[in-house]
Amino acid sequence: MQFIDLAAQQARIKPQIDARIQAVLAHGNYIMGPEVRELEAALAAFCGAKHALGCANGTDALQLALMALNAGPGDAVFCPTFTFASTAEVVPPTGATPVLVDVRDDSFNMDVDSLKRAIIHAKASGLRPAGVIPVDLFGLPADYDAIEAVAAEEGMWIIADSAQGFGATYRGRTTGSIGTIATTSFFPAKPLGCYGDGGALFTDDDELAALIQSYRVHGKGNHKYDNERIGINSRLDTLQAAILIEKLAIYADEIEARQVVARRYADGIGEALITPQVTNECQSVWAQYTVRTKPGQNREAIMAALKEVDVPTVVYYPRPLHRQTAYNSYPTDSAGLPVAEALANEVFSLPMHPYLDVTTQEQIIEAIRAATAG
Repeated sequence: MQFIDLAAQQARIKPQIDARIQAVLAHGNYIMGPEVRELEAALAAFCGAKHALGCANGTDALQLALMALNAGPGDAVFCPTFTFASTAEVVPPTGATPVLVDVRDDSFNMDVDSLKRAIIHAKASGLRPAGVIPVDLFGLPADYDAIEAVAAEEGMWIIADSAQGFGATYRGRTTGSIGTIATTSFFPAKPLGCYGDGGALFTDDDELAALIQSYRVHGKGNHKYDNERIGINSRLDTLQAAILIEKLAIYADEIEARQVVARRYADGIGEALITPQVTNECQSVWAQYTVRTKPGQNREAIMAALKEVDVPTVVYYPRPLHRQTAYNSYPTDSAGLPVAEALANEVFSLPMHPYLDVTTQEQIIEAIRAATAG
C-alpha cells in the first residue's frame, strides 16, 4: 500500500510524459527552455495570477520572494510555527527576524489573534512588522481575508506559502493568485509535483515579477555579463517543466478525485478520530489527510497497530519550529504557542492521493476502526 502513489499517476500519462521528454532531448535546451515558458503561462492561467515564474525549488521560491520584497535587518517576518522549516529558514539570511505564530485548532493554519499578539511583541522588541508568510498547510488555504486585514493595517506584504496548497480555493480565489507574492513547490510528493526539484512564484505586480526574473538568474541585467543586483542560481530544468505541463493538464481532475477520497475518510472514520475541517468556504487539495487523536487515545499505539496491517502513516510535524534548535531563540507570540504544541503530539497523516481506490481505502478505514476500538 502506497502513502502517495506516484506510479499510478505516471501510468495514466506515461505516453504524454515520454513524448515531452523526447522533445526536450531533441531540442537540447535543458535549462529554462521553451517548456518553462509554456508551463509558466499555463500555471498563471490555472490560478489566475498575472505572472508565474519557475525556479529550482519551493524553498528558493520563498527566498526569491523575500529578496524581491527587500526584506532586511530590523524587519519582523511572521511565520506559523506548525510548518516545515523552509517557511522560516529563508528569513534569517536576509537579515530579517522570523517571529513565530500559533495556529488554529480547526484548520491548523495561522491564527490571526496570535499574529496580532506577535506583532505587538515584535514592536516592543524594536522590530518593524514587514511581512507575513501564511502557509496553506496540508492543502487547505489559510484565512486570507483576516490575514490581509491585519497586513493592510500594519503596512505588511504577504508571501503566501502554498507549497502544499497550490490550486486550492479560498472564497472564490485560487491559491497562487493570493498574496503580494505566492509560492509553491513541485517536490515529487506535492499535489502537483515533478520528478525532481522545482518551484514557482506568482504575482500580479510587474515590478516584482521583473525583480524575480533577475534574481533567479544571478541578478542578471540586460547584458549577460552585467549583473545589476546580487542574485542566486535558481532556474527550473526544462525536463521538469515538460513533465509538469502534462501533470497540470490532469490536475483539476485529480483535485476532484482527492475530494472523493477525503469524503470517504470523513464518512468512514469521523467517529474514530478527529478528522480535518475545511473552513472559510474553501476547497483543499488534500496534500495530506491529517487526523488528530481524541482525548485518551494514544497516537503511537494507533500508528503501530496500523503498521501491523501494512497501512502506512506519517507524522507532520512532531516538533514545531519554536521547539527546534535552530529556531528556539526567535521571538514568538507572547502568550505562547499551545495549539501547535498540542497538535505536534496528536496529529498523523493517512494515505492520500487521487488514485486511492475504494477497496484499498475501505481496508484503511476498517484498520483505523479496529485500532481505535475500545
